[in-house]
Amino acid sequence: MKRTSTRLADGREILYYDTDDGAARAVPDTRPLEACATASEVRRDPLLGDAVVIASHRQGRTHLPPADACPLCPSTEGRSGEVPAPDYEVVVFENRFPSLAGDTGRCEVICFTPDHRTSFAELDEERAALVLAAWTDRTAELSARAGVRQVYCFENRGAEIGVTLSHPHGQIYAFPFVTPRTTRMLATVAAHRAATGGNLFDEVLAAERAEGTRVVLEAEHWTAFVPYAARWPYEVHLYPHRRAADLTALDGPARAEFPRVYLELLRRFDRLFGRPDPTPYVSAWHQAPTTGEGRADFALHLELFTVRRTADKLKYLAGTESGMEAYMNDVRPEDAAARLREVASR
Repeated sequence: MKRTSTRLADGREILYYDTDDGAARAVPDTRPLEACATASEVRRDPLLGDAVVIASHRQGRTHLPPADACPLCPSTEGRSGEVPAPDYEVVVFENRFPSLAGDTGRCEVICFTPDHRTSFAELDEERAALVLAAWTDRTAELSARAGVRQVYCFENRGAEIGVTLSHPHGQIYAFPFVTPRTTRMLATVAAHRAATGGNLFDEVLAAERAEGTRVVLEAEHWTAFVPYAARWPYEVHLYPHRRAADLTALDGPARAEFPRVYLELLRRFDRLFGRPDPTPYVSAWHQAPTTGEGRADFALHLELFTVRRTADKLKYLAGTESGMEAYMNDVRPEDAAARLREVASR
């Protein structure tokens, strides 16, 4: 993999990732951009203890532009976007409208392909492997920055999820705090360690593989399963068999196998409902905090879920979920797993 780092017209960093060591990507950005103005702050909920980011400057960010004005497509003569080069494989750059910036962290955009009309599920394994390499590189670099407590790589896909740009892309957040969901996981895992001496992540994975009814896909180095208490109608957790704290600690065999396994999962999601349009989803890497006692017990895993519950119905987070965080799931996890096995590639 070759990494080329350069700057956009307003000073933001942009990085090109290529499989070809001879690729030349340092194209200057000639747009007349002013420096980004951000006003992010982190506030702590006094009752729950959760960190909340206030980022009012994001109200004016780009929202669902037409395809010929997409800022994530390669630049062409007469049309300049966020990527100055006329072509790329995978590219990462600082978000122009970041939720986190400066002392409050960093937000990056990762574009998986220059092709506006495709999706991650349609990539080949070589490109998916390059995306994994880019996620790993960003996790390593951002984790080493002063003040960063957790790195989060994720993809939102579909207008139903709330995406503002339809080009195939994801985001990478460097948080100055450990996120609320991870904090709760760490507390549960620590309590289990104190009570039993065992690792809860390892035991959950072993139990799902042994019981089998919720397993969606099992490969040599990865297992995907619908969790016992799934919150979403179709939700899959993907774990490497050898526990790793984050993407940088993933071993070679698991890294090599990941593209095939992950692409198969995404393609199954697209076949779930028999619709011509892609299934909306959130794909989220859960990684350990950069430091702290809980890091040794944490297990890297990916959580993939869709807000669609039937071909023509969405799962909304209404009163119980939004108001009380008490999830009500309309689909039995065992039935969801069976359906995801049914739509396997033939």
